[in-house]
Amino acid sequence: MTETLLTRRRFAGSLAAVAASFLARPAASAAASATTPAPAPAGAGARDIRLDSNENPYGPPESAVRAMAGSAPAAARYPDPHETPLIDDLARHHSVAPENILLGCGSGEILKMADMAFLGPGRNVVAAEPTFEAVLRFAGLARAEAMKVPLTAEFRHDLKAMAAACGKETGLVYVCNPNNPTGTIVAGSALAALLAAVPRQTVVLVDEAYHHFVDDPAYESAAGWTGRYPNLVVVRTFSKIYGLAGMRLGYAIAAPERIEAMRPHAVWSNGNVAVLDAARACLADQTQVARTRRAMNDTRAWLCGELEKDGRTIIPSQTNFVMIDMGTDVQPVRDALAARGIHVGRRFPSMARWLRVSIGTRDETAAFLVALREVAPATAAGSRAA
Repeated sequence: MTETLLTRRRFAGSLAAVAASFLARPAASAAASATTPAPAPAGAGARDIRLDSNENPYGPPESAVRAMAGSAPAAARYPDPHETPLIDDLARHHSVAPENILLGCGSGEILKMADMAFLGPGRNVVAAEPTFEAVLRFAGLARAEAMKVPLTAEFRHDLKAMAAACGKETGLVYVCNPNNPTGTIVAGSALAALLAAVPRQTVVLVDEAYHHFVDDPAYESAAGWTGRYPNLVVVRTFSKIYGLAGMRLGYAIAAPERIEAMRPHAVWSNGNVAVLDAARACLADQTQVARTRRAMNDTRAWLCGELEKDGRTIIPSQTNFVMIDMGTDVQPVRDALAARGIHVGRRFPSMARWLRVSIGTRDETAAFLVALREVAPATAAGSRAA
């Protein structure tokens, strides 16, 4: 018993130490992004800057960090009692019933549940190319076929072609909105047209991981549409604007019959008490969401302005990342940046000349720009119009 109590105390102490380190960090603010810093040169001895996974560099709000630390006494118990309050909060947040919500270990588990529920041998999933690859990879586990539809010349989903690709064997249509890796959106009217065009038995899976960064008025979230479209499943995550990528929590919003079809494919007790409690704190702190969105979108706008001054071509982005045309295969540029301690997005085979960079803090983003100008002068950059 004494050993058990000591172990729990050590665990609680560790969480408290983590919380203290988070609470000591500078908070995201628009003021912090209002001026251009003079970054230290990246290189030997510099700390690595990770601009490769579209994370939130500011982390979760302080209230969420305190909630994680406060969860320590419940660590010895399964998380079930913490799931229901969060589901209730999410239902209120989206003006739906709790029966319309399903939790996952990150949005990745939600995508896998959808593939397992709605695909199988002889069925297919229709998706853009390129887009976030998880649904296509999970389709292979379900022994389903992946049907890829190229993006338009403006790097947007070709929804008419995607609808035309659907047949009686199509179990899923996947729409990442905004799209990863291009950062482009599907307008609300176009998404509604897709939902009207696909076969009734086909589930339209709309991934809104980057929803909070969008400022284009043509965009409309599908989260409030599940009452109108029983074949719609909307996916959200706490990994991006809420800064909880390392804690793993996502969720689906859908009609109860779709939720119940997906539920058997969830891992048992797929949440943890720390992230469940932290998520409730995040939802209650929408002021922090607004501050973080403003800081990151301001930095995105600053970076895009600097890239355009350099004569580089970019894809206008509605996310916390930007695609840059390098005019040649990006792998040597990625390697050269990594040698300077700056890590950028992976190479996308169908867009091999485009470099994806996540938006970091203003200092991190400025350091990337300095390094990019060193390793790939703008005169060598691509010039094809986006």
